[in-house]
Amino acid sequence: MKKNLTIIDHPLVQHKLTLMRKKETPCSSFRRLLREISMLLAYEVTRDLPISDTTIETPLCRTKSPIVTGKKLALVSIMRAGNGLLDGMLELIPSARVGFVGLYRDEKTLEPVEYYCKVPDQLEDRLVIAVDPMLATGNSSVAAIDQLKESGAKELRLLCLLAAPEGVARVGGAHPEVPIFTAALDDHLNEQGYIVPGLGDAGDRMFGTV
Repeated sequence: MKKNLTIIDHPLVQHKLTLMRKKETPCSSFRRLLREISMLLAYEVTRDLPISDTTIETPLCRTKSPIVTGKKLALVSIMRAGNGLLDGMLELIPSARVGFVGLYRDEKTLEPVEYYCKVPDQLEDRLVIAVDPMLATGNSSVAAIDQLKESGAKELRLLCLLAAPEGVARVGGAHPEVPIFTAALDDHLNEQGYIVPGLGDAGDRMFGTV
């Protein structure tokens, strides 16, 4: 296993992912499952956030209790499909700042084309988690991370639903210090650059487009 890769194999994650893979799963169910699974993935990608004790008053007494400290979080959606993961993560981390990097894949070259970028200020002072359901060729993820670094980000993590070995290698080669979190490492990419066995195009399945 790649040292920069963490596979989140929680039973609920794997169960929901199986339902998402099924070709007969309708858009409404796909979106709901993606929102649910993103909350579980968010739990894992933030597992090592630093905490410290603070003094509070419960209804019964005064006590010390842990709170999250350290760098504030920024969640960055690699659009458009990244928005599906973003929604669920914000349920768990509503105070996070949010950014967007819009990329689409040229179907002939498989290279990313950027059409939008809007990210929070002071990324250098934040833990930045970039989210995109599919890590296929890795080209879009590398381009997005490049952009985030240019915008000041110094501590980055990449969260995806599915990954292909080619994409993991591509991100690891370009940004070896960026850890990747995913629910599954699939077998390979086909000639069109889609993950196999995969689940199809996540954006199309989310929004009912073809």
